[in-house]
Amino acid sequence: MKQMKMNNLDLELFYEKLENGLEVYMIPKKGCKNTYVTYSTKYGSRDCEFVPIGSKSMKKTPGGVAHFLEHKMFEQEDGTDPFVFFSERGADANANTNYTKTTYLYSGTKFFEENLKYLLQYVESPFFTDDNVKKEKGIIEQEIMMYEDSPFTKAYEGVLYNLFVEDPIKYPIIGTVKSVRSITKQDLYDCYQTFYHPSNMFVVITGKVDPYEAIKIIQEVESKRSIQKLEKVEKKVIKEPQRVAKEYEEAKMNVMIPKLTIGYKIPLSPFLKMSKRKILHYLMMLFSIKLGPVSLFQEHVKKEGLMTTDFSFDYIETEDYFVVMLIAETNYPDKLAQLIKQELSNLDLSESDLNRKKKSVISSFLFMSDNIYQLNEKAMNNVIQYGTVNCDDYDEIVSLNIKEYQKMIPNIHLENQSIYVVLPNE
Repeated sequence: MKQMKMNNLDLELFYEKLENGLEVYMIPKKGCKNTYVTYSTKYGSRDCEFVPIGSKSMKKTPGGVAHFLEHKMFEQEDGTDPFVFFSERGADANANTNYTKTTYLYSGTKFFEENLKYLLQYVESPFFTDDNVKKEKGIIEQEIMMYEDSPFTKAYEGVLYNLFVEDPIKYPIIGTVKSVRSITKQDLYDCYQTFYHPSNMFVVITGKVDPYEAIKIIQEVESKRSIQKLEKVEKKVIKEPQRVAKEYEEAKMNVMIPKLTIGYKIPLSPFLKMSKRKILHYLMMLFSIKLGPVSLFQEHVKKEGLMTTDFSFDYIETEDYFVVMLIAETNYPDKLAQLIKQELSNLDLSESDLNRKKKSVISSFLFMSDNIYQLNEKAMNNVIQYGTVNCDDYDEIVSLNIKEYQKMIPNIHLENQSIYVVLPNE
C-alpha cells in the first residue's frame, strides 16, 4: 500500500489498487470518532453512449439511466433494505448521481467492518426484474414532476441545455418522463455490468479508519467475486463546438420575483501551457472577486435595489470547457444582466484583491481538511477529474500570483454565454 503525505496538512493518504482494478483511497483523521465511506463508479448521466462489456457495437441508452440504476441498487433480491441495515447499526446511508459519477455512501461511529462489507456487497448485487423496473418508473416520474415545479431547477437546467450543443451534459440527470418510460431491465444490466466493473470504481474512506484493517476487509470481499476482465470502457467521443445552442430564453412560472440565470461556457484550449487545476482556481477567483458576496458590484446593485439575494454560483468542468453559472432573484433581469456584462468587460484584478482572495481560498481549504465529508468529496472529485487524489493542493494555491493571472486574461473568452429568465405568470 502506498502512503503519501498531504502537503501542509496534518494528513496522510493511503492508496491501494486491488488485483481486480478497484482503487481504494483512505485519509485517516486523528481524534475523529466518525467514519465516512463512499463507493463510486465513474459513471454519470453524461455517459449514455458506450460499448457494453461483451459487445463490439456502440449502444445509446435513454436519458436518466444512471439515476434510475442508483435507485434500483437499494432493492435487494433477499429483501434486505440497505437503509434499514445501516440504520440498525447506527449509520446514515444515501446515494447520489451527477453528470460524471454515481456514489453510494454511509457514515457512522460503530460496526465498521460490518457496514463496510455490506456497502460493498449490496452495490455489487444488482437485482432487476421487469416488475420492479416498471414500479420504479412511476416513482421517478413523480420526482421529475416535482423538479419541473421548481423555478430554480427550471432556470438551472434551462441555461445548461442552451449552453451545450452536443454534450449530453445538457440533459437533466434524472431524465424526462418519456426517457424514463423507455428504460428496460436490459438497459440497466448493460450499464451495470459495464460501468460497475471494479476497474471503473473506487472507494474513499475518511475519518476514523485503520488503513490496513480496511484494506484487508475490502480484499476479503473482492476476492470472492468472479469478474470478467475489462480494460477500459469505450465511450462515444463528444465533439462539442464553442458556440452555444441558444443565447436567450424566457419561461413563465408561478413566481413572485423573476429568476435570472447566466451561464458562461469558457473554452480551456487556449490555456494549454497551464495546469487545468490552476486555470480553474484563477477563473473561480475572478468571478468571486468581480461578482461575489463581498464584491463592490454586489454592494452597488443591492444598494440600487437590483438584487434581492446574493448570486448563487455553480461551476461545471468538462474535458474542454469550464462552465460558470450565476443565479439571482431580481425584478430587473435585463438591467442586471447588462450591468454584469459591463463588469466582466474588464477582467483585470488588482494584486491586493487577488492576494486577499487567495488567503480566503487557503483558509477554506484548511477548513475543508478538518471536515471528513468535504475531504471525502474533494478526494472523489479529484479521482473523477484527474485520475488520482492530489496531495499538493495547498502548494498550488499558494503559488497563484498576479503575473500568471495577467498572462491568462487574453485567453479568457466569455462571449459564449446563455441567459435564461423565469418570469411571473402575470
